[in-house]
Amino acid sequence: MAVLPITIAGEPVLHRPAEPVTDFDARLRTLVDDMFETTVAAPGVGLAAPQVGVGKRVFVWIYEDQDEAPERGVAINPELWITPPEPGLPGEDEEEGCLSFPGERFALRRSPRALLRAQDIDGTPFEVRASGWFARIMQHEFDHLNGLLYVDRLVHPENRGAQKALRRNGWGKPGLAWTPGVDDLEG
Repeated sequence: MAVLPITIAGEPVLHRPAEPVTDFDARLRTLVDDMFETTVAAPGVGLAAPQVGVGKRVFVWIYEDQDEAPERGVAINPELWITPPEPGLPGEDEEEGCLSFPGERFALRRSPRALLRAQDIDGTPFEVRASGWFARIMQHEFDHLNGLLYVDRLVHPENRGAQKALRRNGWGKPGLAWTPGVDDLEG
């Protein structure tokens, strides 16, 4: 297993839809194992394959504060359904971060519930009903597979802060990444 470099906003793989997984093989298992190791090292609660430069529909989570799924999981070729979020501006308790927009946090209104249907590492279909913060994680990682970062969904005034952070950090261009345990960044 290895800790992988995490791409930063501006890397093209982060801004285009990921391709479906068709081969459930040793390479996929290695990718998933490396993604778990990278998530722990970052530290994070989830990581999508595009964040490590792989344009495939795969994400992992490590989140123990829920009873709806195993603490560690992988979703391959996922589909996600959500209930509409409550109207209004997000509060401070809705701040989230992203390992591909490291060290920054902005408030984003998300749905309190989500239904995830995906395949596991062996290609076996499964379903998870998520709520609360776990539902937020599912939505965040699923967005990555569709070429979206959470900052793409921000509304004023949060979006202004994200744009300032992008410029201040010199992000928004290809070729930028950080490696957990090597670089002093976190999401």
